[in-house]
Amino acid sequence: MSSDYRIFGSELSPYSVKVRSYFRYKQIPHDWIPRNNDSEEEYKKYAKIPIIPLVVTPEGEGLQDSTPIIEAIEQRFPEPSIHPQDPLCNFVSTLIEEFGDEWGNKWMFHLRWARQEDCHSAGGRIAAANAPDADEATRIAIRDQIVSFMKGRVGFVGSNEQTAPQIEQSFEDSITLLNAHLKDRSYLFGEKPAFADFGLWGQVYCTWTDPTGAALIEARTPHLLDWIHRMLWPTSHGEYESWETLEITLLPFLTDQIGELFAPWTVANSAAMVAGREEFTVDLKGQRFTQVPQKYHLKSLQVLRDKYATVSADEELSKVMQATGCLIALEE
Repeated sequence: MSSDYRIFGSELSPYSVKVRSYFRYKQIPHDWIPRNNDSEEEYKKYAKIPIIPLVVTPEGEGLQDSTPIIEAIEQRFPEPSIHPQDPLCNFVSTLIEEFGDEWGNKWMFHLRWARQEDCHSAGGRIAAANAPDADEATRIAIRDQIVSFMKGRVGFVGSNEQTAPQIEQSFEDSITLLNAHLKDRSYLFGEKPAFADFGLWGQVYCTWTDPTGAALIEARTPHLLDWIHRMLWPTSHGEYESWETLEITLLPFLTDQIGELFAPWTVANSAAMVAGREEFTVDLKGQRFTQVPQKYHLKSLQVLRDKYATVSADEELSKVMQATGCLIALEE
């Protein structure tokens, strides 16, 4: 039995690199195993559902879904903690982590498959990883199959002709706000990474590896780019900051992206799921946003609400959630 953990994943999967970055920060011995034809048989021994990442523990237990993976491993390796001690900062970090997984994925998925240059870049890299020994003609054929399949799935994350401009504007606004926030600090909550960093970074990093995302980030947001590189091998440079110093630049991001976009979207998504609707429309910043409901988010939202219920008595936190517009997503 190996004494190391094994992470089955892909460099193009935001959830895979999120977990790998966490393992690197915690300095947990692990093997990074690209999921491809060579590793598929071993992967299937432990995977309960066909998603990545898959973490196999030294005891032979298979763990899936990036957030529960990190939460499970954090119990085994509590130090250094990825959770600020301050209750307000702790919950805001948790909220941003959920935002990254559920809304940030719209940025990555849409930008990766919306334009031919990004399709060819991502599709070609996936083809090369899956069939490393194939000749060029075979790889191109595989690439084109991947692109066709993935372009047919963008609707599941909410990308369509109507929403495309809104998703792209959200990404551009976010990287601008985050760049300002990261100007004078190494990570989102100070001088060591928090839960929020891993969840948000996975999406931003993968967007940066594609041509359109790279062009936007490298031309406009140098501090964000430094953070992207830093999070590949994150280390502690100090301590978490207080909310008093963080809120000056973090509050605008919470309000603009989570309060005005993610919170009303998640409420509408949940209502559509409960009502059994095949499609829903919600007003986001004065524009109609229409998509099919995202089933998994109903589960992750309930987990987030349960976490908020345990700290909702904190008056300062409650005021921040109310002021930013985030509260509507957190109350039943």
